[in-house]
Amino acid sequence: MTPHRRTLSALLLIGVLALTGCATHEQPAPAPDQGSAFPVTVTPKGGQPLTLTAQPKRIISLSPASTEDLYAIGAGGQVAAVDKLSNHPAQAPRTDLDAYKPNVEAIAAKSPDLVVAYYDANNLVSGLQKLKVPVLVLPAANSLDEAYEQVSLLGRATGHAAEADKLAAQLKAQIAEVVAKTPKPARPLTYFHEVSADGYTLTAKTFAGQVYSLFGLGNIADSASAAGPYPQLSAEQVIKADPDLIFLADTKCCQQSPATVAARPGWGTLKAVRGNGVVALDDDVASRWGPRVVDFARAVGDAVSKAH
Repeated sequence: MTPHRRTLSALLLIGVLALTGCATHEQPAPAPDQGSAFPVTVTPKGGQPLTLTAQPKRIISLSPASTEDLYAIGAGGQVAAVDKLSNHPAQAPRTDLDAYKPNVEAIAAKSPDLVVAYYDANNLVSGLQKLKVPVLVLPAANSLDEAYEQVSLLGRATGHAAEADKLAAQLKAQIAEVVAKTPKPARPLTYFHEVSADGYTLTAKTFAGQVYSLFGLGNIADSASAAGPYPQLSAEQVIKADPDLIFLADTKCCQQSPATVAARPGWGTLKAVRGNGVVALDDDVASRWGPRVVDFARAVGDAVSKAH
């Protein structure tokens, strides 16, 4: 398998495992008249400009992270349907729509005036364009700044620009506060972020990896960054690196826990295991670049504080 295909396979695996997650930053329902901001043109990073002539009233979200963003900025009342993995917030109109194998006819049958996706599969974009349905593709954020920008972009696309900009600023400030209040360890700490029990992880060149970096943590997978932002490490590599902290982002998908990690052959002697440094995360919170990234930062900060 070529490096490109390995990277694509890894990214798809990360998506399937990660994008399974009520926003904690919900805003009031949209005001009756938000139409004065339209027409509006929005341009995702690396994407094509999209012009919306009127405020969308029937939005379909095929991205769990974007679903959380939409509700957090007050656009939840405009959401007509979400994909089957968009399990947060609870009131989101969840359907059997599949973001990985989207059915253009099934989506169009719900009469959307805007479709938000993070992945263009099964000719989703071209198929909906033929039906004159606007599609906004917001890929997985590679950094916190990209996550904040997606919040603001969704705000402009839905008529909630002020609410979205306010939320983005709040998220940035809250994360900075968590970092500032977390005691700095006496020595640099290392970590392993487990996406799946077969060794898939992430590097510092991801939005989650950037959160860890804010706390001064060193990623043991960065040496494997040539394999892409989501490399696979062997058990031997993890054992040799002997990280101070292990963060489990596979507690829901794969039923992993500090106990299962300690029971793995050779893992019981790791510093993270012996020092109670194996941290069970919520898979969704740890993998979505939406408003709950603050909760993820708090979990990391708590772990660093205990290891201090």
